[in-house]
Amino acid sequence: MPSPSSLTLLLALATSPFAPMVEQVVQREQLPGIAIAVVEDGRVVFEHAQGQRGDIPDARIDSDTLFKIASNSKAMTAALLARLVEQGRLSWDDPVRRHLPGFAMHDPWVGEHMQVRDLLIHNSGLGLGAGDLLLWPEPNDYTREDIIAALAHLKPVTSFRSGYAYDNLMYVVAGEVAAAAGGKPYDVLMREQVFVPLGMTRCQVGDWSVAAVGNVAQPHRRSADGPVPSGIDGARSPDLPSMAAGGIRCSLRDMTRWMQVLLDPAQAPGWLGAGQRRQLWTLHMPMPLGERQRRWDNAHVMGYGYGWRVSDMHGQWKVAHTGTLSGMYSSLALLPDRRVGVVMLINGEGEAARTALTQAVLMQYTAPDQNLGVAAYLDELEAAAPKAASETDALAEAQPAGVDALQALQGRYRDPWLGEALLCPRGSTLRFEVQRSPRLAADVVEQGTRWLLRWDALESSAHAELLPAAGTPATLQLRAIDPRIDFSYDFQDLHFTRTGDCPRSR
Repeated sequence: MPSPSSLTLLLALATSPFAPMVEQVVQREQLPGIAIAVVEDGRVVFEHAQGQRGDIPDARIDSDTLFKIASNSKAMTAALLARLVEQGRLSWDDPVRRHLPGFAMHDPWVGEHMQVRDLLIHNSGLGLGAGDLLLWPEPNDYTREDIIAALAHLKPVTSFRSGYAYDNLMYVVAGEVAAAAGGKPYDVLMREQVFVPLGMTRCQVGDWSVAAVGNVAQPHRRSADGPVPSGIDGARSPDLPSMAAGGIRCSLRDMTRWMQVLLDPAQAPGWLGAGQRRQLWTLHMPMPLGERQRRWDNAHVMGYGYGWRVSDMHGQWKVAHTGTLSGMYSSLALLPDRRVGVVMLINGEGEAARTALTQAVLMQYTAPDQNLGVAAYLDELEAAAPKAASETDALAEAQPAGVDALQALQGRYRDPWLGEALLCPRGSTLRFEVQRSPRLAADVVEQGTRWLLRWDALESSAHAELLPAAGTPATLQLRAIDPRIDFSYDFQDLHFTRTGDCPRSR
C-alpha cells in the first residue's frame, strides 16, 4: 500500500493542471511519446511519461527511458568546464590555443585570440550552423580532429564577437578543451564531474551498449499512418564527434535531478560554487528578441550564457534551452527566482508541441491570468510555420537524370572542409555522393533546366539544388529549396572544385 506521502503526490499529479495540457498536445500533434516533469521548490509536482519507445513493439516510455537531449547537452558541457575552472585546471579567459595548440580559424587573428568563453556563446563570426554537415547526418566518418581542422576553412560572415549566430562546432572544440585541461577524454570527465556526483545514473555519453543499457527511446518521423520509428539504434551507440554539442542521452528522472540541482545548490553541496553558477547564467552575448517572445513573455531582453539562453518573462528571470535532432525534441526551462523548472523529452516531430507546452506550463507561474492555453499557442505556431516551397512538391515529379547528363561536369570534387564528393554515374542513374558522409548521397533529378538532389536517407525538406558552373576547374555549389530546412544542412557554405574524373568501375 502506498505511503501517505506517496498518496499525496499521486493525488497532486492526478489533479494537476498540467495533465490535460499534455494530453491535448499529444493528441493534436500525434506524438509517439513524451516524458515531462515540473519541479517547484525542490519537489516534483508533476511527472508523466507515456507513449511508445519505438525499438520493441509495445515497449512503453517511462521515467527511466533514455532520450537524446540534443543541444541540452551544451549546458552540461558548460557545467563540466565550470567545474574545471573551479578546480584551477583552466580559466574562462584562457586562449583556446593554450589547451589546443593547433587550433585555427579562417582569420588567423581570431584563432590566436579566441578564449575558452568564446567557444560557448556563439560569437565566432561564423554563419548560423556553419560546418554542421561534419556532425549530421549521422553516422559519418569525420573525427573531432577533422572538425577542428575544418574551422580554418569556414569563412566568417561577421567580425569576431560582433554578433550572435548559433553554432555547434565550437562546442566540439570546448569538449576537447575540457579533455586537454582535465587530462581525460570528454566522456570520462562528464561521468566523473557531472553524472556521478549528481546521481544522474542513466545518462549516457561516449561509446555505450544500447543492448546492455536498454529502455532507449527511438526517433520517429511523421507518415500518413502516424509516427513511425526512424534511424533506430544498433547494438552500440558510438562515441560521436557531436557529443559535447548535442550527443548526450538522459532519462526524465536524470533530467529532473539535473533541474533540482540547478535550482537549489543545497541538493548537491560543494558540487559547484556560487561564482561559477553565476557565470553559467550570466548574459554574455546579446541575442535578437523575437516578436512572439516579446508578446508571449512580455520580454525585454534575450541573450546567451554558457550553454543557456537567458531572458525575462513577465518580470521574472528565465533560463532555458532546447534540443533538436531528427525525430527527437527536448526542452528545459527554469524560473530560478521561483525555483521552478519544467523539462520535456519527445521522441517524434515535436517542435510546436515543445514550444506550446513549455509556454503553457511556465505561464501558470508567471502570468496565469494571461495563459492562452496549449491550443491557442499551437494555432499561432501553425499559422506562422513556413510552408513547403511549391518547387519542393514538384520535385516528386522530376525526372531522373540520365548517365549522360552534365557529362562535361561529371567527376571527382573536393570541398575544403567537407572533403571529397563524386558526381558520377552509378548504374543507370547520375549520383552525387559525399565520400565520408554515407547519408549525403542523392540521385540527380532534372526539373526543366534545373538539377536537383533527391537524398536517399534525409527528409524531403533537405533536398537541394545542384548549381554547377563550367570553367577550369569546374565547380559545384548546393542550395536548399525548402524554407523549412534545418539550419544544420549548411549547403550554402559548400564550394566543391573538380579534381579529377569519375572512378572507372562504378
